[in-house]
Amino acid sequence: MNPDSPSLSYRDAGVDIDAGDQLVENIKPYAKRTMRPEVLSGIGGFGGLVEISKKYKEPVLVSGTDGVGTKLKLAFELNIHDTVGIDLVGMSVNDILVQGAEPLFFLDYFACGKLDVPNATEVIKGIAAGCEQAGCALIGGETAEMPGMYPVGEYDLAGFAVGVVEKASIITGSSIVPGDVVLGMASNGAHSNGYSLVRRIIERSKPDLSAPFDGSRTLAEAIMAPTRIYVKPLLALMQDLTIKGMAHITGGGITENVPRVLPDNVVADIESAFWEMPRLFRWLQEQGNVAMQEMYRTFNCGIGMVLIVDSKDADLAIRQLEAAGESVMRIGAIRARSGTEHQTQVK
Repeated sequence: MNPDSPSLSYRDAGVDIDAGDQLVENIKPYAKRTMRPEVLSGIGGFGGLVEISKKYKEPVLVSGTDGVGTKLKLAFELNIHDTVGIDLVGMSVNDILVQGAEPLFFLDYFACGKLDVPNATEVIKGIAAGCEQAGCALIGGETAEMPGMYPVGEYDLAGFAVGVVEKASIITGSSIVPGDVVLGMASNGAHSNGYSLVRRIIERSKPDLSAPFDGSRTLAEAIMAPTRIYVKPLLALMQDLTIKGMAHITGGGITENVPRVLPDNVVADIESAFWEMPRLFRWLQEQGNVAMQEMYRTFNCGIGMVLIVDSKDADLAIRQLEAAGESVMRIGAIRARSGTEHQTQVK
């Protein structure tokens, strides 16, 4: 050790341990509200302990991971940090839901160059709010402060969800046949997909993002509206009827996500006239001069979740979901596939 050299600390290197500790203390009450009976340990340990409920006879764990993507760039520019955590949860829990899984717990990864405790607290409050909407526990995560890795004021997010489904109740789509009905559940907006194109359109059109846009919302609020989480109403619906297939409409839009749940011998014919495309998507299409088929393969265009049910169950499904506060439309039907045609046609 050189006695003439000044003593260095971790803080001198750009990492503030005290700030990290303060963040943990800030978020503990929000995480506590998400706890489930199966959780044996919460935030603060080296790992989270969760047991599987005894109600399952043959439990199968279903896992999912995702991020928020370039929507975060708009969050930084607009200084809106309280909703991207909901996006983070929604992307993962909606994905595991489509296989029939009940989300059990969630973990987050928050990485930044320098920790801004108030902004990080807002982000993780959003994560906790998303977990409450999904009924899953926020049992832990990681806050990584890495000087030099990220521009000042920016951060990145990743999320990890684990759920459970009875083995006999896994939704695979294998029972889908011609004549089944395609239902669409309304989205809140663009959710977390297509934001590289959204940002390019904003750069080109240079709109006033603070201007009134639809109802009481500004354009910025419409663009940043968080992902809708469909877990609770769909888990309840599964108790009353058979959902043959579900598709979470994420990257790839409607035309590329619905085929993921279809058997090779069928096609989903979807009629765009059966729902009104929300104003946000009409604005994006007009300002970017985006072809309609490109819209359908990039954005959810107002349909955040697609369900496929037997025709005899369609009316009941619509009634029950609407009673739970969802907006649901019949948007198409399943038919036999001809040759190698694309498995989802939006007309």
